[in-house]
Amino acid sequence: MRRDELLDAAEDLLCDQGSAALTLAAVADRAGVSKGGLLYHYGSKEALIKGMVERLIEDFDALLAAQPGDTYTERYLAATLAAVRSGRLRRWAVVTGASGNLFLLAPLREAMTRWHREGLSEEPDPVASQIVRLACEGLWDVASHDPELNTEADLQALERRLKALIKPSPA
Repeated sequence: MRRDELLDAAEDLLCDQGSAALTLAAVADRAGVSKGGLLYHYGSKEALIKGMVERLIEDFDALLAAQPGDTYTERYLAATLAAVRSGRLRRWAVVTGASGNLFLLAPLREAMTRWHREGLSEEPDPVASQIVRLACEGLWDVASHDPELNTEADLQALERRLKALIKPSPA
């Protein structure tokens, strides 16, 4: 069994039954492996949660790298909207909600710091870029709890308005 399949099983369990149901035995059962098979890859529940958090970061980094745009903030906005449109938010909401342990969420805090500081000083308007990045966080958070809130037309309107904020002023 591959590590991603074990992480998928853990995320599905979290979505279906909540964090109280996240036990190694339940994850192994959901994945169709022995508990020993799970322990081979993840020696503890904490290691499993850490693996889920690390995968979230890797996924968003890859999504961010794949986006077009002249500035980091343009790519960040595009990656956020791609995540919202694809439904990837469910994964973020359940995984971050699974850990009340700040130590386990430390890699996510570090990634957030990196995402929000990256290239900010090189942006044409660093304040506008910061506003757009913070708006992305708000959109991400709200959409993870209410994915039906915004229609595609709503997302397109938000995208146009946020892009207008970071468009350099004509000289």
